[in-house]
Amino acid sequence: QVRLVESGGGLVQAGGSLRLSCVHFGRTFGYCAMGWFRQAPGKEREFVATISRSGGSTSYADSMKGRFTISRDNAKNTVYLQMNSLKSEDTAVYYCAAAWVTDVNRSAVGVNSFSSWGQGTQVTVSS
Repeated sequence: QVRLVESGGGLVQAGGSLRLSCVHFGRTFGYCAMGWFRQAPGKEREFVATISRSGGSTSYADSMKGRFTISRDNAKNTVYLQMNSLKSEDTAVYYCAAAWVTDVNRSAVGVNSFSSWGQGTQVTVSS
C-alpha cells in the first residue's frame, strides 16, 4: 500500500509563493507518474499538474501555466509543486497522487489512472 504525505501548505498573501512537497512512502515511486490536484470549498477536484516518471515531461492546467512548476526528485521519492504569483482563487486543499504508467516519459495521465492519493495540504491565499 502506497502512502503519500503532503506538506508545505499554509497561509500566504496574494502574490506570494509556496512550495508543496509530497513524499511517496513505497518502493514504486520510480514507476509512477505523479500529479497534483486541488479542491476548493464547494467545488469539484481540479487538475493542477502532472510529471512523468523520468521528470522530463510535465503537463499543467492552463490557469497554472507560468506560475506553478512541478518537479520530482527520484532519489528522495518526492514530488514538488512550486507555486508563484499566488491568487486568492488558488485557495484550496492540494492533493498529490500517484499513477502507474509504463512510459517513462508520459505526463498526460487521466485522473482516473491515479490510484494513490495523499491526505491533502491546505493552501490559503489572502487578498
